Amino acid sequence: MFIKGRINYALSNARSKIHGIGTYAKESIPARKKIGSMSGEVISKRLARKRVKERESIAMVELWNGKAIDASGKSNELRFINHSCEPNTYLRTFNYHVEFYALKIISPNEELTCNYGPTHHDGKIKCTCGAVNCQGYL
Repeated sequence: MFIKGRINYALSNARSKIHGIGTYAKESIPARKKIGSMSGEVISKRLARKRVKERESIAMVELWNGKAIDASGKSNELRFINHSCEPNTYLRTFNYHVEFYALKIISPNEELTCNYGPTHHDGKIKCTCGAVNCQGYL
């Protein structure tokens, strides 16, 4: 099954100082507003964990129901939101959707970031977010 996400604000993807490609606001996004939901393939957590081991670049979010959203292939701009220990967005999973909301006012050209929380990396990847309160790892 494929979930087609919806974007509520103009976004773009470009090189990021944090990691690879990032997602940037093309317009001001008010605090506490839903930015949109990520597109992706709904798969089992088991298959998700297998794919994570096989790929270098991934965009995977595990859901509460034994499923995961794999946005590594066909997806939308939200696929490229990078981790930050001092994020300006947060994600919420709802049914088969991964939704992003603004924690504060996001200015045009500002990179969207999210604290991923616990990940499959288990602290093995160095964090490069540059935040003052950076945890140092993912």
